[in-house]
Amino acid sequence: MVRRVVGARVKDPHAVDDLVQETLARVVAARSRIEADSLPQYAAVTARNLVASMATRSIRARERSHLLVDDPEDEDAPVADVLLREERHIVMTALAKLPDADRLLLLAHEVEGQDTATIASGNGSTPGAVAARLFRARANLRVEYLFAAEQLEPPTDRCRPVLRAISSADRRRQQDLDAAGHLLRCTTCARLRALLGARRGEQDEEGVVRVPVARDADVVLARQKAREVAAEVGFSATDMTLVATAISEVTRNIVKFAERGEVVLTLIRHEHRQGIHVVARDVGPGIEDPEEAMRDGFSTCQGFGLGLPGAKRLMDHFELTSNAGEGTTVTMEKWLP
Repeated sequence: MVRRVVGARVKDPHAVDDLVQETLARVVAARSRIEADSLPQYAAVTARNLVASMATRSIRARERSHLLVDDPEDEDAPVADVLLREERHIVMTALAKLPDADRLLLLAHEVEGQDTATIASGNGSTPGAVAARLFRARANLRVEYLFAAEQLEPPTDRCRPVLRAISSADRRRQQDLDAAGHLLRCTTCARLRALLGARRGEQDEEGVVRVPVARDADVVLARQKAREVAAEVGFSATDMTLVATAISEVTRNIVKFAERGEVVLTLIRHEHRQGIHVVARDVGPGIEDPEEAMRDGFSTCQGFGLGLPGAKRLMDHFELTSNAGEGTTVTMEKWLP
């Protein structure tokens, strides 16, 4: 019964197990002072309260997710005052970079303690609209905090928009900005993106595997991950080998000709069909003559001797795009028979 109560509110199975065990521990501790007939109701209320407490902690963590320096455990430690002064300076610097409207909104809510309804009534908006603006303002603050804490300036005009889209988890905006391509080209944003993800406990989308590629060992890892994803789809051993071989061909091109790249493996479903979607992209010099590269017998890197044409034949869908000086993207799909 407790597991049903918790499971209806929490999706993470590990969190469900923890909450169920904590509920039962509290029920056992209280059973001597509670009538036996009332124990189920007590257990249900306890479970709901624990779930609510966990949700409150999660919300508080998100609200503080722009902070990179945690509060020191010992407030009397000599380093505590130094950390506090540094923290204040970084936050003030980050706030100064925000638009006036965002800065005033954050100060009204976080410092003055005004709730969303009060703020909304003061500017003719709605509590929902204010909450959405607060979410975006916090996302922007996280980005500016990182720039200030790392003492960096964005190398390009695209850095801030890309990092803000990542910070707010706006996947549509990330797609419009080609955030993945920008992160491959910009080492500064790639490093800050890792800090953003670590601070927020960010996870990749379900069913998506990303493999950074820069050296020979990454080719082996990409093959291995491809086999794992293909096995999850349900491919036979033969088809798993075909998928892994095609990925080897395009990944070796990245290692030999590009500075760095990545392979993204995604489980795909369409109606009653399942398959694997592969995107191999790099930030290399590009291919001078894509049509020549797709000619049979044209092998660029002494892989399996198949080259890009061979990889195309192994897969159900193959698309090559390349721009001189910008890089190459290969998109492939293989469907379960």
